[in-house]
Amino acid sequence: MGRQAQAATFRHFGRAMRMFAPVYLSNECVNGCLYCGFSHKNAIPRITLAPDVVEKEARHLLAEGFRNILLVAGEHPQKTSIDYLEKCVKQLRQLDVPSINLEIGPQSTENYRRLTAAGAEGLVIYQETYDRETYRRLHPIGPKQDYEWRLQTPHRAAEAGFRRVGIGALLGLHDWRQEALAMAAHLDELQRKWWQTLFTVSIPRLRPAAGRFTPPSPVSDRDLIQLVCALRLAFPQAGIVLSTREPAPLRDILAQIGVTMMSAGSHTDPGGYTQPAATPTIEPEDHSPEQFAVADNRSAREVTARLRQLGYDPVWKDWDACLN
Repeated sequence: MGRQAQAATFRHFGRAMRMFAPVYLSNECVNGCLYCGFSHKNAIPRITLAPDVVEKEARHLLAEGFRNILLVAGEHPQKTSIDYLEKCVKQLRQLDVPSINLEIGPQSTENYRRLTAAGAEGLVIYQETYDRETYRRLHPIGPKQDYEWRLQTPHRAAEAGFRRVGIGALLGLHDWRQEALAMAAHLDELQRKWWQTLFTVSIPRLRPAAGRFTPPSPVSDRDLIQLVCALRLAFPQAGIVLSTREPAPLRDILAQIGVTMMSAGSHTDPGGYTQPAATPTIEPEDHSPEQFAVADNRSAREVTARLRQLGYDPVWKDWDACLN
């Protein structure tokens, strides 16, 4: 499977690896997800960045070479309102960031249209788990309880004009094989209906975070490799995204099998790139403002150097609004 997956990746993507980095806007959230470091119930320092600090974070990443920035925020109707998100997107567009993507709470089609008009190119939305009973149990409070509203989010995003839409499941919440089948069915449906939209799929595993949640269905390295192979063979033209949740040696392996997009040098707390004092010197699973503990702590320079050693070409920019 690995050899076949690698051949399919080379055939459709060559040796290009698209690079991105997240900017966490806020860790304030009204949801009570049992597995998330940002959960409303966790006693962590709550931070929401002002737009000028968001610009400072983005400038740091631009200096590192990134041209693809993912804006991440907890779901809070007041702190991370549509007006706030729109302002942050416009702030980055003024910096000439060519690719601005969002990972935020589900919005209406109208709100998504406001964000695409402001300059956002892509949207990422994880279903977390496709198993309805597990979903109900893990989301006891907050708007995230609505399974169907979240499930239909990629449709609203595509309808609103996002060029790229990413889906995924948070591995470890339910049996990974069942999650993989449901995710594949979801991706197949989306590709058939919105054939002009570029779709990606993410395969994040749970990491230590505030709340000390224990994954009920752990996913081994071998399982994760098998999943990447299966996704590539089933969807040869879909992008597969890998974050810094995974350790460096495993990321190096997955980069050679089917992954086409990677983050590097990531911080998962608001202000983490330019305000290191915002991160307390305590363990992540206690009271850290991080969403989760990063496993690959290599800098962007180190990651891209390793990719080149492996024969891959890190791609910082592959899109500009002038091409639309």
